Amino acid sequence: VQLQASGGGLVSAGDSLTLSCAVSGNTFRMLVVGWFRQAPGKEREFVSAISRSGGIIYYGDSVKDRFTTSRDNAKNLVYLQMNSVNPEDAANYYCAARSAASLRQVFTSRNEYFIWGQGTEVTVSS
Repeated sequence: VQLQASGGGLVSAGDSLTLSCAVSGNTFRMLVVGWFRQAPGKEREFVSAISRSGGIIYYGDSVKDRFTTSRDNAKNLVYLQMNSVNPEDAANYYCAARSAASLRQVFTSRNEYFIWGQGTEVTVSS
């Protein structure tokens, strides 16, 4: 299994941006997928995570009500829709995955994920 995050770039404060995480292989439906971000000099921060079924989604407090995560199990894709972006959202964004026995499990700690993709950088102009 390999993950590839894409869609980063320069965005103006207040605007929207959508990131994608493409997952290779044929086990996508068995995977919980999370989004994390890391700004220079800061620890990697939990952004969101989505269960295997897509029915359970958790968000970090700093992005709740602004970001939306979804998944397309037919296309092996997970999306992070970022709305009302602000300068504090500037970071490298990573998607991560791990298998889960239950359709309803979600993981919020970076230590619970075993597969990581390369990040995609989001820059915010104020």
